[in-house]
Amino acid sequence: MTIEAQMSDSWDLCSAWLRIGITGHRDGNLSFAANQSAILDNLTAFFKHVDAATMGEQFCRKRLISPFAQGADLMAIECALALKWDVAAPIPFGFELNKAINGHCESSADILAILNGLEPADPKARASAAHFSNIAKDVRLFELAEQDDNLRQLYIETLRHPENQPAAQKFATITSERARTAAQIMIEQSDIIVAIWDGTTLGSLGGTHHTIATALHMGVPVLWIDARTPSLRFLLTKPEQLVTLHNLGDAVNHDQVEKFINDTVCAIIGGNEAKITALHSEKWPVRSKRRFHAYRRVEAIFSGNLKRTFSNIRQHYERPNAIASGSAAALMGSARNILGPNSIYLNQLENHILKPFAWADGLSSFLSDAYRGGMMTNFLLSAMAIIVGAAYLPLGNSSLKWPFAFAEFLLLMSILLITTVGRRRDWHGRWFQTRRVAEYLRHAPILMLTGVARPAGQWPRSKDTEWPEGYCRRLISTLGLPPVTVNQDYLRHMLVDVIAPHTVKQRQYHEKKAAQLSIVHHNLDKASEMSFILAVISVATYLAIVVGEQLDFLPHSVSYSSSKIFTFLGIAFPAIGGAFAGIRYFGDFERFAAISEITAERLSGLEQRIELLLSAPSGSIRYMNVTEIVHSIDDVIVSEIENWQAVFAGKQIAVPV
Repeated sequence: MTIEAQMSDSWDLCSAWLRIGITGHRDGNLSFAANQSAILDNLTAFFKHVDAATMGEQFCRKRLISPFAQGADLMAIECALALKWDVAAPIPFGFELNKAINGHCESSADILAILNGLEPADPKARASAAHFSNIAKDVRLFELAEQDDNLRQLYIETLRHPENQPAAQKFATITSERARTAAQIMIEQSDIIVAIWDGTTLGSLGGTHHTIATALHMGVPVLWIDARTPSLRFLLTKPEQLVTLHNLGDAVNHDQVEKFINDTVCAIIGGNEAKITALHSEKWPVRSKRRFHAYRRVEAIFSGNLKRTFSNIRQHYERPNAIASGSAAALMGSARNILGPNSIYLNQLENHILKPFAWADGLSSFLSDAYRGGMMTNFLLSAMAIIVGAAYLPLGNSSLKWPFAFAEFLLLMSILLITTVGRRRDWHGRWFQTRRVAEYLRHAPILMLTGVARPAGQWPRSKDTEWPEGYCRRLISTLGLPPVTVNQDYLRHMLVDVIAPHTVKQRQYHEKKAAQLSIVHHNLDKASEMSFILAVISVATYLAIVVGEQLDFLPHSVSYSSSKIFTFLGIAFPAIGGAFAGIRYFGDFERFAAISEITAERLSGLEQRIELLLSAPSGSIRYMNVTEIVHSIDDVIVSEIENWQAVFAGKQIAVPV
């Protein structure tokens, strides 16, 4: 089987996930309790409509993301499971603690029983706990349990001593923060949020109103079902709409919601099948081609390292089916320690992230050589054409001009050929697109293993094509949240074995790149200046000869016999200097060095933050401490991608004029 076939078979190109988050009131809310039956009917009808409308289309798989609380969350989970949707639950505590806090327990004795792993005495509480456990069997749990030990003791204290107000207040504050964290994970993992809200209750951090506001600020649209009148649904896309609820306009029906999803989500993630198929069907280059080495050879020659000038610069690209045991072996080993050796998620990470990354990275490197090498070759051929075209002059015989003119013609035609082929094969555009795919996927594993995702509304937008972003979002959404229990060991393991090595490697790469490109820019600048200085010297020498003849210091035949040589030099040196200047301008080595230098500095700052976290006392690291660093790394990388693409965006392959 060829590599192309392996890539096509490793991921179903017709599959994509529609990810729906849920937030809403608990049973204690008066509007929710009074209209619970109507809310259930409305929610079920919406899920069924979405299911039927997307069946067989780009989105043939659906996933519900729910924090698994009593009330709207649990209602939505049961609806989704009945439709055989995938369900993922980022829950604010470990499962047992979550069950105790969210259960229908009216006595502290029953809650304490659940906390101690026993069955509550009250039949209602016992049934509720059993119901939670049964549903959890069909749900992928992402348990935020790193504070469970302290929270359990604090909860027991509040149950045994209700009069202890400081303990009760502290417990309420921490649980609210935990709910906010789970809600943020849910938002990041969703394409659209369904919110069951009464339109008035503000609640606390992590509550329904706060979750809606956070989603809108992150650019994730919200379908609001009014808990007071469940038949009313409104689409919210801007945070300011929460201030102008009285002026939202008409409610929307199922068909309007479906159209909104198709226009805003499907168009990005579910579309572009032809582009994605073309990516997977590209001919695998295996290694770089010497005819495209001009750019990297220029880097080597002007690097200031004589050994590197003549070194072998041919690259062999890592095959997709070898990456898991090759460059990503350490990452896979760390993931195996986190997820277990037989984890399905581990296999998905290899097939849907690492293999496509290796595929896009190899193609992008090849296309980079073709595009940048082609332009470098054009600059050099342009200078050679000028020099060869004038090379007959020192011979002093105009009848010999035609071979040089013919050679100049061939060089000029070579420039046109390179330019035409480069444009027809879209070396520039394909390089940009595959590089975006490769860079997004290069950093995806650290996000995914941490349960972090870039929110739907915060992905970069391209004026030319958005399929690379849609393709990566599709791949990432295929995996979703890993089935892990987040505890202190997990957080330290992620920091030490996954996040820190990745950050250090990227920082070292950008530091080295910045230093190298600065040297290349400086040496190209000097070479260009030297060429023009030599041109000035050659012209000045000829003028000195003429003056010497006029003053009778030199024979009067010297200027005549040497004029064609100096004319040739006066053409050749500026042509060489112009080629170096063009290469320096096109390569933009100085700006690339500055981009990498800034990136390295920002990554270095993140390394220091990681070290500080790891020096914290045992048990004091919080999940949000780690995710803030991961989000910062993601921001640094996306910013770097946008900056260097902005530099090259307008530099299409062209004749060097």
